[in-house]
Amino acid sequence: MLMMKNSGIPRNFSARFRRSAAAVVILLLVAAAVAAKPSWKQIKLKNGLEVIVIENNSVPLVTVEIAVRNGSYTEPPEYNGLSHLYEHMFFKSIDRTKAKSDNEVLGELGVLSNAQTREEVVNYYTTTMKSGLRETMAYMRDAIRFPLFDKTELEQEREVVLDELSRHQSNPFYYLIRAVDERLWYKYPSRKNVGGSPQIVGSATQEQMRMIQSKFYIPNNSALVISGDVDAAEIFRLAEELFGDWPAAPDPFVKEPFVRHPVLTKDDAVIVNQPVQSVTMQISYHGPSTDIDTPATYTADVFSFILNQPDSRFTRALVDSGLMTNAAINYYTQRNVGPISIGGQTSPDKVKAAIAAINAEIEKFTSPDYITDEQLESAKTLLEVNEIYDREKPSEYAHTVSFWWASSGLDYYAKYVEMVKAVTRADIKCYVDKYIRNRPRVVAVMISAEEQARVGLKESDLLVRNGAVTPLKVAPACPVLGKPAARPAPARRPAAPRTRTAKSDHETLGHITGYARALACGL
Repeated sequence: MLMMKNSGIPRNFSARFRRSAAAVVILLLVAAAVAAKPSWKQIKLKNGLEVIVIENNSVPLVTVEIAVRNGSYTEPPEYNGLSHLYEHMFFKSIDRTKAKSDNEVLGELGVLSNAQTREEVVNYYTTTMKSGLRETMAYMRDAIRFPLFDKTELEQEREVVLDELSRHQSNPFYYLIRAVDERLWYKYPSRKNVGGSPQIVGSATQEQMRMIQSKFYIPNNSALVISGDVDAAEIFRLAEELFGDWPAAPDPFVKEPFVRHPVLTKDDAVIVNQPVQSVTMQISYHGPSTDIDTPATYTADVFSFILNQPDSRFTRALVDSGLMTNAAINYYTQRNVGPISIGGQTSPDKVKAAIAAINAEIEKFTSPDYITDEQLESAKTLLEVNEIYDREKPSEYAHTVSFWWASSGLDYYAKYVEMVKAVTRADIKCYVDKYIRNRPRVVAVMISAEEQARVGLKESDLLVRNGAVTPLKVAPACPVLGKPAARPAPARRPAAPRTRTAKSDHETLGHITGYARALACGL
């Protein structure tokens, strides 16, 4: 299953909060969080397998999940789609001459299994009754260690994946997404194409599946995440018993580090013709990476959340004015360059005016009065509440933990609320100046060919912007997150420019490349 996740666009949950009612719900949820703050316990086995346990005894269910650092970010063009295909093969035939789990017992437990492929993680999970914990762990162990890659099943799953990709291509938004991605990630577009290439998937072999297994499906590149009605001490014991003899292998990212997407150096524009009635616009930028500019990723979430609220100046200027039917700003947290996108939908007659209005709003993003103190503090609280709310369902929370484990590291996620609360106006201004205002971007519009001709829309119209384009060659120094910027010391010569790096390996706020992708996925 191809999985993409959004965070910049407000969730239905956050949209329910309104004034006095919001205050009541917030107080109740925050009080509950103080009384029973969710957490996880973790150990690392000698073979490098990270074991993460989320205890929640609200219902007698257990989710056993295995996450692997794999996905499209590991794929050059000649392998694009193989991570996705491998995911489809995971729950197929197991080599019974090596496996020890009992399929008949597992069948009696009524387990529910599924999997997800993203850019930087592939995760597999099974939910069952508490009584089936050991059998399910053994089954997951056998599935990851002893896949058979039966030729007939591989041929069947190739067709399943090809059908899935074909369904995506029947959606007009697919073409907008691809057009943006090919320009935004111009040197390595395959490494952001999660679904993959139909040509590569269609010609995939058993040998390629075994290559992926030997390279990425190793304990020191994986995490075992177990959530639900469990005891951490028991899980750690079972993990050692069942997974302890799984041999480690060379770290795949030492010999072949993942490639960095080069910065955008100029603006680009594209008009995508599809038989649609409304017009979808998307302005996309390279945003921060979790391992290079960690503080900016927290700031990005706060800034996006504020602007996406119904009472923001951004929403009032673009939607309440009648220029657009909807508008949003989105940031997708990634280790290898998280994209930022601004966009929405309008009518063909208003598309040029809407683009001009978005450009005008971008220029105002750093104005002192663009965001109020109340909006800033409210966003921090609501993000905290959303974070608490997302922990209520253990099976879903396991997926969230897997995502963060791969794309930022659990230290990043453990500090999420704390760091969000520390975001200041200075942090927001630095983030906007560093990644959005005057930075190179890709501007895309999806419109029918007939309406494009009628309104006379040209790609040159999309390239009009306020201010000169300045490529991000040397990042401006930002204040330490949550602290005011230091006063510049009087000096006879300018200080040398500084860059910031962060110690972090790898979204409940995971994000998608663009507003259009969120619409396409029904988020």
